[in-house]
Amino acid sequence: MKYDFSFQNATKIYFGKDSLNNLEAELNNYGKNILLAYGGGSIKKNGIYDKVIAILNKCNKNVIECSGILPNPALSKMLEGAKLVRENNVDLILAVGGGSVVDCAKGISVASHYEGDDVFQRYWVDCAPLGDHKLVPVASVLTMVGTGSEMNGGSVISDTVNKIKNGRVFPPIVYPKFSILNPEFTYTVPKYQMVSGVFDIMSHLMEQYFSGDDDNTSDYLIEGIYKNVIRAVKIAIEDPTNYEARSNIMWDATVALNQLVACSKTQDWEVHMIEHQLSAYTDCAHGMGLCAISMPYYRYIYKFGLHKFVRFAKEIWKVDATGKTDEQVALEGIDCMEKFAKECGMVTTLKELGATKEMLPDIANSCILGGGYKEVTHEEILEILKNCYE
Repeated sequence: MKYDFSFQNATKIYFGKDSLNNLEAELNNYGKNILLAYGGGSIKKNGIYDKVIAILNKCNKNVIECSGILPNPALSKMLEGAKLVRENNVDLILAVGGGSVVDCAKGISVASHYEGDDVFQRYWVDCAPLGDHKLVPVASVLTMVGTGSEMNGGSVISDTVNKIKNGRVFPPIVYPKFSILNPEFTYTVPKYQMVSGVFDIMSHLMEQYFSGDDDNTSDYLIEGIYKNVIRAVKIAIEDPTNYEARSNIMWDATVALNQLVACSKTQDWEVHMIEHQLSAYTDCAHGMGLCAISMPYYRYIYKFGLHKFVRFAKEIWKVDATGKTDEQVALEGIDCMEKFAKECGMVTTLKELGATKEMLPDIANSCILGGGYKEVTHEEILEILKNCYE
């Protein structure tokens, strides 16, 4: 382990078929006023809303609803939720939905008692340290997997007016206090959203894996999780209600981004930076955007971390290196990932996501620059985007 690190995670996890039974006891630790945050209404169709409301009523809670949170949560909705918190003296924000809802709930917590009209600029663009203003506790009942937001401080918010989508990792004080993970709640998620979430998991793992040059415990953990994702998603596509597959995917998503496998890793995250601006312009599904960008991006940078891409090809995709150069092995590994993505029904071109060629320069020029094995320029990002297009 080459680099020193500190690790802390403040979230309590309740996992399994009966995990919702723990909500009542947890709610008793908080005051009367609960902001219930959720998305477009799918939780009402699948019955999860009724189950949560019944528990809230049993606990004699006053429920204030903040609905309509989008898959790419908007700054305007975050500010609307923050206003509801202030007006109703909210004691707990309960996010019921996928990672976007949980991301927005954290944003609502941070913004609700912030004094000023620059909260997005200060905390999501400038990434300033948190001030000493009040934060409202957040908790979650997860219904879709991928982001890992149920057990981390991540919050990705879109300023739709200015076409800026930025993510921020807040310190443990912002993490959900508890999260309820019942894999059965993911059964009704459509295949498109499910496999989009799966590539989000894969991308989180790769953003951490493709960095550093040491023999790192985190890399071995990442390889194990990644291989399990590949195994489980194949089963879940064929049998959407297979509990073993769904439960493995759910926990893989959580562990992939709860900071554990980031320990002693320098990390990359440029694929995410590019995708954030892609979805700021197209409003595409996050995981599908990551998938379309990843293969061209990694083909562009692989030579700068050749040893790790060779390891990735051999360990994850079982590429036979006999008679092949390291470059050939590395590229074959990326080809295997692309083949797997297409077999799962994931999107591999920007054109499929609604991007136009005219958008590409604006997307490239608005990206935050960084990288792992290679720091890319705006001009290089544009070249990558052109290679993603069709």
